[in-house]
Amino acid sequence: MSRIPYLLTGGVAVAALGAAAFMPGESAQTADHLDPPGRTSPNADNTPDPAADIADVFAWAADDNLNVIVTFAGPSAPNAPATYDRDVLYKVNISTDGNALNTENVIRVRFGEGGMNEFGVQATGVPGAGTLSGPVNTNLTGNGVTLRAGLFDDPFFFDLQGFQETLQSGTLAISNQRDFFAGQNDTAFVLQIPLSNLSATGKITVWSETSRFGGNL
Repeated sequence: MSRIPYLLTGGVAVAALGAAAFMPGESAQTADHLDPPGRTSPNADNTPDPAADIADVFAWAADDNLNVIVTFAGPSAPNAPATYDRDVLYKVNISTDGNALNTENVIRVRFGEGGMNEFGVQATGVPGAGTLSGPVNTNLTGNGVTLRAGLFDDPFFFDLQGFQETLQSGTLAISNQRDFFAGQNDTAFVLQIPLSNLSATGKITVWSETSRFGGNL
């Protein structure tokens, strides 16, 4: 099992945010695919920081579970490896009382390298499960919760060609037969949490953020 080495030290630079709000039984999602100029960057020289750039936050309730997907470091070519950076902290914030300002649950996700190309993931503060850790590309389970991290096909659908043609001509040219992100990948982690672990009393709001340790503030 890959370990998560090193202590959390150094400065913190918030790099990206994503959010979703819904009632159980509904779904919602937000995306910032390539929206920020030059990609999101916490660095003073404005260099890109793919590991800290959230692409999507998907959240929905189904079969008595809250499902959360956080994608980042994408879109990337099919032959590109996943991006695991031990110096980036991913936080999934979950509000369950209808007031998004109250974050009753904060899940912290980190990656680490235990050997040559042996990567692991660790999530702490998981409602009902506490800490889950183990190798990437593996279903990690505890008290009904499942965590999996790895490289996934980019789930976002967008006709970039049609969008650009629409802007140029003023005539709608969007086609559901063209997907700019088809065949491209994101690094991501997926959480499935029983709703009973959350004890929600109102609308559930899910939002995610990244922080880089030792970054240039």
